[in-house]
Formats: sequence, structure tokens, C-alpha cells
Amino acid sequence: MIYLNSFLFGGLLCVVGQILISKTKLTPARILTGYVVAGVILSAFGLYEKFVEFAGAGATVPLTGFGHLLAKGIRKAVTETGFLGVFTGGITAAAAGIASAVLFAFIVGLLFSSKRK
Repeated sequence: MIYLNSFLFGGLLCVVGQILISKTKLTPARILTGYVVAGVILSAFGLYEKFVEFAGAGATVPLTGFGHLLAKGIRKAVTETGFLGVFTGGITAAAAGIASAVLFAFIVGLLFSSKRK
């Protein structure tokens, strides 16, 4: 059942994003940024954790999950180090994902070259 919930929740996020692209003048970058901010806001009010329990990877993998991860990291860092945690917590929590994205992008950049059209 977790696979179905994950598929449905992640798919719903994709459908909402596609509707926003098709029906509004929002650019994809603004929609993606909105998803991250929505994840932070929902996490701040304690709602996103319920989505994670229900949908698993369908809630943690999309950009809303990245926002949730940032908010969770900030909350943890603030309790441990105080106000300075506001500036360091999000990056610390997401460091492994950010570092692996940069590393894999670098490797793919070395292996493949772009061609002029």
C-alpha cells in the first residue's frame, strides 16, 4: 500500500505542477521554488510529517520534501546551537544530497560533451 500511496502523492504533486505550467503564466522555476517554500511552510506547521508518514518517498523525493528537509534541519540546529542554527541547519541537513548532486553532475559533464545544434 505504501507504494500506491507514494505513487499517488508524488503523481498529485506532478499534476498540480503541470496544471500550474499550463494554466498560468508562472515559469517552471517559480513553480519549483514555490514547491520548496510550500514544503518549508507545511513542515513549520507540522503538517508535512503526516504526508511523509502516509506517502513515504512520494513525499520526501519531490521538491516539497527538500523544503521539509531544510525546515527539519533548521529546527534541529536551532535547538542545538541557538540562533546560529537558522543559518547553518538547512545546509547541514541537505549537505549529502547537495554534494552528491554536484559530484554526479561533474562526472556526467566529464563523460559526455554537448553538441551544437
